[in-house]
Amino acid sequence: MTDALRIDGGELPSTAGVRAPRTRLLTAGRPFAQALLRRWYDLELHGAEKVPTGPVVMAANHVGWIDGPLLAICSPRPVHALTKQEMFSHGMGGFLLASGQIPLDRFRVDVQAIRIAVRALQEGHAVGVFPEGTRGAGDMTSPRAGAAYLGLVTGAPVVPVSFLGTRMPGGSDGSIPPRASRIAMTFGEPVRLESRPWPRTQHQVDEAAQIVTAAILKTIREAEQNTGMTLPGPLGPKREKKRT
Repeated sequence: MTDALRIDGGELPSTAGVRAPRTRLLTAGRPFAQALLRRWYDLELHGAEKVPTGPVVMAANHVGWIDGPLLAICSPRPVHALTKQEMFSHGMGGFLLASGQIPLDRFRVDVQAIRIAVRALQEGHAVGVFPEGTRGAGDMTSPRAGAAYLGLVTGAPVVPVSFLGTRMPGGSDGSIPPRASRIAMTFGEPVRLESRPWPRTQHQVDEAAQIVTAAILKTIREAEQNTGMTLPGPLGPKREKKRT
């Protein structure tokens, strides 16, 4: 996400005619959804007091399928997460849009997704990004620059987030932890990137991405020390569907 995101010759991707994600269902439904998740899992939140008011980018490692729902529902604030567009094509699209999640094409520079995210930040909301782009070991070995880019162009602080326990060791891509599993969600110190007006160079974006990645890794290490939990390791093999 670099110079290709400049639109209409301006310093930010143009948000003219772009609506921020919906907030009513996400806000109103959170208490019930939180209660349900807490009844199902032994959920811990650490560092919630570090999440500031106003526009903020949540940048998290990506371990398991439930990371996205947990980020949106159980963070101290409602989060509009950039969510892979494939999730919107399995009968869940209407619900995800109604709950304020942002469709993202992970295989190209998705200008529309960036416009929506920028609009949400301009209106003071929280936007969630998984820099790794896909679920895996959660160790940030292949991060992308999306969270850093949003911080650079809007001036919004970036809060690093660590997920532990959202996938069992050896679990497959779509697996979820069994009931009563311990899950820890940890928020680190906000990273305040210096807002960069146009033109932003590739080096500036890469440098900002390295800062954000380092902050997430630090938060993961602190979470492991404080909870005694560890990352689950690589994904296990996909389960084959049973033939009938």
